[in-house]
Amino acid sequence: MTNSRVRGVVVAHAELAHALVSAVEAISGVSGALHAVSNEGLGPDELAAIIGEAAGGAEAILFVDLAGGSCGLASLRHVRESGGSAWITGVNLPMLLDFVFHREMPLDALVPRLLRKGQAGQRAHPSPPAGAD
Repeated sequence: MTNSRVRGVVVAHAELAHALVSAVEAISGVSGALHAVSNEGLGPDELAAIIGEAAGGAEAILFVDLAGGSCGLASLRHVRESGGSAWITGVNLPMLLDFVFHREMPLDALVPRLLRKGQAGQRAHPSPPAGAD
C-alpha cells in the first residue's frame, strides 16, 4: 500500500480506547492520528465491522488491550482478512506516542519500533525486603 501515513486504531474494552487516544492527543498535540474503538455492547461481527471501518481500507496498525479478549480476536480477524494491517497487543502510552510521530515509516519497520518503545516504557521498582519498615 502506498499511503503516506499508517492509520492507527486503538481497540479496547469499555472506555479504555477513548481514554488512551485522548491522553495521546493531550500529550502530543496531534489529533486525528488515532481512532478509538470500544467493544462496549458489540458482538464479534459488529466489532469486526467497526474495526474495519476505523481502519478505512488503509494500511493500519491495530493497538489492542488484550490478545485473547473480544477486542484482540476481532482485531486479529481484521488483520488476517485485510492483508494490509498489523496487530499489536498490550497497548500503552509510550508506543502510541511514538506512533503519532513516526506513522510515515513503512509498516514492517514501524511495528518492531513500537514494540521496543512499549517495552522500554515498562519499569518496575523492587519492593523493600521482607521485614523492612
